[in-house]
Amino acid sequence: MDVLSEVLRVVRLRGALFYNGEFSSPWCVNASSACALARHFAPEAKHVIIFHLLTEGRAFVELENGDRVTMNAGDLVMIPHGDPHIMGNGGSVKAVNDSEQLAEVIERGLKLWQMGGGGEVTRFVCGYMACDPELSKAFLSGLPRIFTVSIRNDAAGRWLENSIRFSVDQADTLRAGGEAVISKLSEVLFIETLRTYISHLPSEQKGWLAGTRDEEVGKTLALMHRNPAHPWTLASLAKEVGISRSVLAERFRHYLNETPMAYLMRWRLELGAQMLKSGNHSVAQVADDVGYESEAAFNRAFKREYGIPPARYRTQARSARSKAASA
Repeated sequence: MDVLSEVLRVVRLRGALFYNGEFSSPWCVNASSACALARHFAPEAKHVIIFHLLTEGRAFVELENGDRVTMNAGDLVMIPHGDPHIMGNGGSVKAVNDSEQLAEVIERGLKLWQMGGGGEVTRFVCGYMACDPELSKAFLSGLPRIFTVSIRNDAAGRWLENSIRFSVDQADTLRAGGEAVISKLSEVLFIETLRTYISHLPSEQKGWLAGTRDEEVGKTLALMHRNPAHPWTLASLAKEVGISRSVLAERFRHYLNETPMAYLMRWRLELGAQMLKSGNHSVAQVADDVGYESEAAFNRAFKREYGIPPARYRTQARSARSKAASA
C-alpha cells in the first residue's frame, strides 16, 4: 500500500503550468507570490505550492529570508509554503517584478516569454498546486521552505520532463483536452518530486515523510488513511502489519512522536472538518462517515481539537467563504 497516494487522493490536488520562460543572462525576476497566484488561478484555495522546472541552462532561486538554491537543467525547485522569492542568472541586474505583469502572464497562457541581456539562455516552466492545508499538513509539515530535486536521474523523470516540454511548446496548437493533459502532467510532476525527495531523506530522519518509508509505519499509515472509519485498534493494526502492538507503538512514536490511535483520531477530525466546510451532510452523518460511534462522541472530540462544536464550525466556515466570495 502507498500511503502518499492515499493522502493525495483525499487532498484532491489541483494544479497547472502557467509560465513558459526563455531568459538570457543577466536576468532577475521577483516571482509572483503564492497569494497572488491563488487569487487568479485558485481563489478558493487555502494553500498554493509553487514550483519551477529548469529545462535548459542555470539559475538561482532565493527566498526573502536568504535561503538560496542553485539549479541546473533537469532540476525542479519547489517552494511548498508559498514564500516570496526571486530567480535569476548572471551578474547584478534590477529584478523585474513579475507580480506587476501577472494579468498579462495569465492572458498569454503558455506562450513563450523572452527577456534578458543576451547571454547564456535559461529555459523553464512554472507551475502551482492548490490544496487544503489541513488535509495536506501531513506531508507539508515535513517539507523545508525550499528544496530542489533532479528529475533526470531515471527514465520516468526524463519522460515526464520531455512530455511537459513538448506539451508546453505545443500550447498554441493544443487539441481538445490539451489543457487537461498539461494539468495532469503538472500533478504527476509534483507527486514525482515528492517521491524523489522522500527517497533521498537521510536514514536518521524522523517525521511523517520519513515514516512513510518504514515498512511497518508506512503500512500502518496507509491502512488508516485508506479506511479511516474502520474501527481500528492498536491490536488490529499490529495484526494487519504483522508485528506486535508494542513494536508498532514504539516504531510509530519514533517517527511521528505520537501513538497510532492519537494520529487516527486527529486525521478523522481533519476529515470531518473538511466535510463540514464543503458538504451538506448532517453532523451525525459526518460523525459516522469518519468513524465515530455517536454524534455526541464526535462533538466532544471536535470541540477539544477546534475549540468550538461542529455545527458552529460549519456556520463560521460558510460565513467566511461568503465574505471572501463577495470581497
